[in-house]
Amino acid sequence: MVAAVIERGGRLLLGLRPAEKRHGGLWEFPGGKLDGVETAAEAAHREIKEELSLEVTAVRERLTTIRDEGSPFVIEFYPVVAEGEPKAIEHKEVRWFSLDELSEYSLAPADTAFAIWLVEDRLREV
Repeated sequence: MVAAVIERGGRLLLGLRPAEKRHGGLWEFPGGKLDGVETAAEAAHREIKEELSLEVTAVRERLTTIRDEGSPFVIEFYPVVAEGEPKAIEHKEVRWFSLDELSEYSLAPADTAFAIWLVEDRLREV
């Protein structure tokens, strides 16, 4: 699986999962499963278009990989540059968050682990 880390002005884009889906009511970095033999970059382009109606202009080098506990999936987190204004097509809501704000909201388990990794990675840069 691929998760897009879309950042604008120091804020990260997350989507609120619909109640009826796994991890419903929790926030996540947008993305999804690779379809057939597509690459992570191809999946990011497709998923972000489908889920948010954004045009991906770049997919950068993978940041980290996190196993989604309780499922067979491993999620790869990629920095993604996208144009346009996000629309909540697959999510109940989409919102921009500062890194500090992420701890105030309930994230899906793998996304929580990624947010912790992201904070720790940024602290290592200081």
